[in-house]
Amino acid sequence: MKTTAIRIATVSAATMALGLIPLAGTSYAASCSGSGCDNLGPRGTACETAEVSTQRTITNNSRKAELRWSVGCQAAWVRVTDNSSNSIYNSSGYIEKYDSAGKLLRSLNVTIPHNGSDWSNMLGGTSYYYRVCVKFQGNEYPMTCSTKF
Repeated sequence: MKTTAIRIATVSAATMALGLIPLAGTSYAASCSGSGCDNLGPRGTACETAEVSTQRTITNNSRKAELRWSVGCQAAWVRVTDNSSNSIYNSSGYIEKYDSAGKLLRSLNVTIPHNGSDWSNMLGGTSYYYRVCVKFQGNEYPMTCSTKF
């Protein structure tokens, strides 16, 4: 009887311990949603893995800006990649948030060095419109922007 009780206790303890260990590949829930994601990073909030898609892509002399949208977080950000052969200029990408009347509410940017890639913090909410822009650090080339999403 004592042996059976010890076995049951051991199996119960082992079962509980296994339930506390996350499985490999487990994704964690995002820590923000909608406007609560404003100015937060997609990686730090787990939004970069929460059903992400590219909604717009624009290029400007081998600089690419992508409007990334997280369904799980209801938030957007710009990812910029510089593949240009001109190493003189850094690149900047912008994410802009508009209300339904077309008024610019907020803009965030990220600057990357030649041949670099990075993303901005996020702007969120489903009742808004977003667009991304990319430009060179110098004023020799105009800023290029996507249509709104």
